[in-house]
Amino acid sequence: MKIEDVVRAKGTEVVTVGPEATVKQLVDLLAEHNIGAVVVTADGRHIDGIVSERDVVRRLASAGAGVLDAPVSQIMTAQVKTCSPSEDLEDTAREMTYGRFRHLPVVVDGELKAVVSIGDVVKYRIDQLTDERNHLLGYLHT
Repeated sequence: MKIEDVVRAKGTEVVTVGPEATVKQLVDLLAEHNIGAVVVTADGRHIDGIVSERDVVRRLASAGAGVLDAPVSQIMTAQVKTCSPSEDLEDTAREMTYGRFRHLPVVVDGELKAVVSIGDVVKYRIDQLTDERNHLLGYLHT
């Protein structure tokens, strides 16, 4: 199983935000799309960073509500771990789990193509196991 299998199942829509957007605009975007993280990009193709709900909460705790008027670039993670569509799904899931990050941009030739979350990976795996179970049950009952 590869990352491309998850991307094929979930789609390639990626919600992004510019580095100059305010944290308040980011929060609105997260709520609007019911997501936990957004890729930060100035041009929509190259990754400048990633920012998550966790980043917002931690900065609110340390800096107060004034951070809502700050640019996203001040709270984003600039060193972003990425993957390619051909990477092994189990290895990637293990890395996300032990690295304690939940969102992973998928990059092809240096350009952003998709984002997979640990939830996407778990859902894909559950669906796959359910299909296997149903096939086995069908085999046993015929």
